[in-house]
Amino acid sequence: MSKPIFQLKDVTKTVNAGSPEELNILNHLNLDIHDGDFITILGSNGAGKSTLFNSITGNIVPTSGDIIYKGNRINKMSVVKRTKFLSRVFQDPKLGTAPRMTVAENLLLAEKRGEHRLFNLRGLNKQLPLFKKITAKMNNSLDKRLNTPTGNLSGGQRQALSFLMATIKRPDILLLDEHTAALDPNTSEKLMKITNETIIKENLTCLMITHQLEDALKYGNRLIVLHKGAIAYDFNSEEKKKLSKEDMYKFFNEK
Repeated sequence: MSKPIFQLKDVTKTVNAGSPEELNILNHLNLDIHDGDFITILGSNGAGKSTLFNSITGNIVPTSGDIIYKGNRINKMSVVKRTKFLSRVFQDPKLGTAPRMTVAENLLLAEKRGEHRLFNLRGLNKQLPLFKKITAKMNNSLDKRLNTPTGNLSGGQRQALSFLMATIKRPDILLLDEHTAALDPNTSEKLMKITNETIIKENLTCLMITHQLEDALKYGNRLIVLHKGAIAYDFNSEEKKKLSKEDMYKFFNEK
């Protein structure tokens, strides 16, 4: 197997150190992420899912352990610098987009992610055919709203835009932070289908937090279960095929 492109080695994040409330939100967590991995992540509230993502993005600096990208230790690399190879879609459709800017303007900004840039509207018209093409694949009329301020979109359209912005410039690591959780079931299913198709077609490396057991079992080549800040299980494709929702319910009940 090839070397991991991203690693967390013995990572701990401690809060309230030295007090009776001291707690390791991440507890000596180890994770190797390989090129092309699509890892779904399950865990109860407080298991460390958000802290894991915030450690990967640089929003949180580990108390101990190492964050490694392509063999280099990046513990203190800024969030901004990490956007050169990382992108993230949040649960809240309002996050990740600029509400007063149009759909096309948001996409134009996303195209320059991780670069030193000046926002130049004169380059917008050249990109409109591309933006129309990629928004059309979302099948939610987003392609007809390129000149609409993002704040005027529906929640589903805005989340679809967030996903397009995160993937328009192929990231080395894509983080999906319960990105369908705030949507109605029909919209959620459509976005999840397009998400999976995009990840497969572009061979993206992706980590997806979800509370939907069906999605965790259906999508991806790996499933990890977090418990008390550590990885309790790391199932590969073949192991996942043997799991059922009942198995996962039993796991949570046991814990």
